[in-house]
Amino acid sequence: MLPPAPLHILDLDWLRAARIEVAILRLDLIDPLISGNKWFKLKHHLTAARQARAEGVISLGGAHSNHLHALAAAGKRFGFSTVGLVRGHPVETPTVLDVQRFGMTLHWLGYAGYRARHEAGFWTPWRDRYPKLHPVPEGGGGMDGALGCAEIVSQARSQLGALGWQDYDGWWLACGTGTTLAGLVLAESAGHQVYGAMAVPEGHGVAQNVQAILGGSHDQRYELLDASRGGFAKVDSALMTFMTECEQQGGIPLEPLYTGKALLALRQAVEAGRFASGTRLVFVHTGGLQGKTTFTVGAR
Repeated sequence: MLPPAPLHILDLDWLRAARIEVAILRLDLIDPLISGNKWFKLKHHLTAARQARAEGVISLGGAHSNHLHALAAAGKRFGFSTVGLVRGHPVETPTVLDVQRFGMTLHWLGYAGYRARHEAGFWTPWRDRYPKLHPVPEGGGGMDGALGCAEIVSQARSQLGALGWQDYDGWWLACGTGTTLAGLVLAESAGHQVYGAMAVPEGHGVAQNVQAILGGSHDQRYELLDASRGGFAKVDSALMTFMTECEQQGGIPLEPLYTGKALLALRQAVEAGRFASGTRLVFVHTGGLQGKTTFTVGAR
């Protein structure tokens, strides 16, 4: 069991100017390697693998995948085998180097091969090749991943009193697969909206993943917003400048793939008048700081 993530007020000038309070849930601090929302998404999948008496797990992700990083770290720590099916062609990123150091075996699928991951029969050859490994969906998704993420809500609620809050108005977080957002919606009661800043392009399937977990129909308790800034893992100077300013003011380390983009999308919503004065939001820091040095302006 990992320790609870601390919750504290995010002190930034643009929030003070709008008289909006944001508490940041520091999931990046729960563990140096299995950090952010990844542990919550993995815990039920790993329980299923253990119940199936599997010798390890096999899953999918990109060269910057926080999910594969956490999965490989968990395999090294708890002593089970891990295999990663990776988008694109072989490259060396801090994340790739880490997962290999942790003992994960990688197979590079190219881009067309990775797009086929939703097709019928995709898993058949991999199950034949690794019959003793338990398959985990991309990003730790599916209902098992969402149910694990539902626990994030209770972690935040248990700390509201220390902030002087009796309640809050909603959640704001980055989305890569939508699994964490779906988990928050499942755990939430009416009146607490969940805003998902999609850090990946719309064609990545976030909306479909969320709807599949929540039962196929659009739930009015959540909203998805485009925060991809033109593409997956695309970084620009405005984002980098914004992150630097926020880190200096708030003392919170950010990374540009997910959390940085989500926080910038929140500022844009605040400055557009999306939220009334006095609104209280919980912002989820989803971790992923190990890959921060990968990104430069204009990188893909």
